[in-house]
Amino acid sequence: MPDQGETRFARIGDVHIAYQVVGDGPIDILFVDTWVHHVEAVWDFPDFARLLRRLASFGRLIHFDRRGTGLSDPVPLDALPDFDTQVEDVVAVLDAVGSERPAIVGTNDGTLVAMLLAAAHPERCGSLVLFTPTAKHELEGGPSIESIDDVVKLITEAGDDSGLEWLAPSRVGDDAFDRRLLKLQRNSVRRGAVGHYYRQTMMSDVHDTLPRVACPTLVLNRSHNRVVPIEHSRDVAARIVGAKLVELPGEDHLMFSQGIDRIADEIEEFLTGTRTGKDPDRLLTTLLFTDIVDSTTRAAEWGDRRWRDLLDQHHTLVRTQLERHGGREVSTTGDGFFASFASPTQAVRCALDVAEAVGSLGVKIRAGVHTGEVEVRGDDLGGLAVHIAARVSAAAGAGEVVVSSTVKDLAAGAAMTFEDRGEHELKGVPGRWRLFTVER
Repeated sequence: MPDQGETRFARIGDVHIAYQVVGDGPIDILFVDTWVHHVEAVWDFPDFARLLRRLASFGRLIHFDRRGTGLSDPVPLDALPDFDTQVEDVVAVLDAVGSERPAIVGTNDGTLVAMLLAAAHPERCGSLVLFTPTAKHELEGGPSIESIDDVVKLITEAGDDSGLEWLAPSRVGDDAFDRRLLKLQRNSVRRGAVGHYYRQTMMSDVHDTLPRVACPTLVLNRSHNRVVPIEHSRDVAARIVGAKLVELPGEDHLMFSQGIDRIADEIEEFLTGTRTGKDPDRLLTTLLFTDIVDSTTRAAEWGDRRWRDLLDQHHTLVRTQLERHGGREVSTTGDGFFASFASPTQAVRCALDVAEAVGSLGVKIRAGVHTGEVEVRGDDLGGLAVHIAARVSAAAGAGEVVVSSTVKDLAAGAAMTFEDRGEHELKGVPGRWRLFTVER
């Protein structure tokens, strides 16, 4: 799973533009977001972070904060950037990261910067992806200055209203999503600067720019988007020679609030020619659970201090074997360990060695091993496979290493003996599971 990138700064004149580079895929992907963006705060928004990880799973992802927003240098309210300045800021970021001709992915009003960049600097744009683009926004009755000012006043005085009903109607009622969106908005742009960026977006007209976009282009929008109706994006696609239009189901205007995987699949296929469906938040791995048998009874018999000394020795022995066999300690609770391994053979051999090593302490462990797909949650792992591995471990007796049939099949050919323990019901896990004990 790609990690959050380190924040760096591209300098253009006296202004510093914050950016990050995430992943190391074969193509460069420049993500041009709306002015509500903060290169570090977006990683605290699970839905947004998932979108970025999906993009970084098939390319080297570059994202940045526009001048005057996020972690980029603030500028006076009367000197906020026009679109030409923003385009040159993007070029400065590309120069800073050594990206000659990336794929440009623009979303929402970031599509305006993306289209202007593709037209003004065709040598710097390998391909273009536009999510919810429009050549010219329309308010009901036409985009008069008065109506735009009314909207700006509404936004700046809204306080705790994120605009969820319009931006992501599918998430109405999702309080956690609403709170995170509002927090991102507040972290991204000063209240006094909102009017500048909103007016700039609503008053823009890039009809004359579109015919000058010469690179391969993918246009995406959801069929019931109320902020930028699908008809607007159809018009954009019709005005760019050879552009491909994909109409997605749904109604949300935000890219990361609905159908993230479908969007990422479309982008990946357009940019790479393949649709791998790779999910950076899921991983196939082998899981090991261990714990000391009758630990409560032993702790009562030995007393707190002696038991604490034994646990320290136990933890040292287990960690020595984890390191020896290439395991990663996921978590430790009391006398139990949860670890992951690249291969089932490594995990089983580690479990056998741990069981033998702790015998010198006068205690016995039970261990369970299972291989399956897990959800990656930072340094933690979750999902059904984790529950199965824990239940397999609970089925082991004192000094035993028990594995699922998946592990047995994958470890075929290893110098181990598997004894069939029959089918078992694992608490909270559907179906019946065949388990095996392992010996050298």
